[in-house]
Amino acid sequence: MVRLSILDQSPIAEGTTAAAAIRDTVRLGTVAAELGYERFWVAEHHDSPSFAGTAPEILALALLENTSGIRIGTGGVLLARYTPAKVAETFNILAALHPGRVDLGIGRAGDRDGSYPAKVVELHERLGLLPDDPERTDLRLWMLGAGRSTAPVAGAIGSGYAHAHFLNQESAQAALHAYRDSFLPTVHRPEPEPLLALRVITAEHSSIVSGLREIALLWRSRKDLGDDSPFPAMNVSLAHRWSGHETTRRAANQSSIISGTPQDVRHQLEDLARLHGVDEIMVNSPIAGYADREASYALLAKAFALVRK
Repeated sequence: MVRLSILDQSPIAEGTTAAAAIRDTVRLGTVAAELGYERFWVAEHHDSPSFAGTAPEILALALLENTSGIRIGTGGVLLARYTPAKVAETFNILAALHPGRVDLGIGRAGDRDGSYPAKVVELHERLGLLPDDPERTDLRLWMLGAGRSTAPVAGAIGSGYAHAHFLNQESAQAALHAYRDSFLPTVHRPEPEPLLALRVITAEHSSIVSGLREIALLWRSRKDLGDDSPFPAMNVSLAHRWSGHETTRRAANQSSIISGTPQDVRHQLEDLARLHGVDEIMVNSPIAGYADREASYALLAKAFALVRK
């Protein structure tokens, strides 16, 4: 049975505000807990008109305070921007307040001086998660990757590993194989724990799926070409005349979004889980409108017969 989790990026819809997007994320986290999702992660983005989540550790605290049962985490803290000491102190407090529910996911983006691997080791040391440290159960650490360099590091240090398939499909199987092959068991994590992060859109009617998919593709195509704008409204997307460059980017991004009816999507996700040898899928729905985003996750939960908590 494939377990489902959620990565929410606090997307901003055209005509709305970042503050509204943050409140929507907290609201969605409470729904995800009720629907039976395994974990709910929030992302870190800066200087982006399309994503509002700039401080995932603060957003994670809000989610922890407003939910029960579901694991809450970051997908992820951009470790290159901070000292490992500060990150460790912050998450030690989160784990003290909500033991057994905190996931610290860390990402490499912004690592301009190549210090990320050393920071990863120092973070593990400060958190007491090195292989020889006593068992710690109140917090779990994950490393996020989209290429092939992070996976073997995650395995060697005994971390969990989340692969952003929606950013790099070609490297996924090799990265997950490298993670498992290099994994060294510890008391904190005796077995490798990989998951696959995928972009997913579903709805009750195919016409709604098509419209939401076109919005996401237009947003992504614009972003690739340097126009990081909020997610366009449906009427804007439908009336848009695609430029040649946008059409090229649209074609390149088509396969990064899994879409269809809930049952169709379920079959696609199960096939990808088998292909990559994972038993957990982290779903990211690039839908800025709250009602459509919640509906997509609710329909997916029903298709997978998730157990309400």
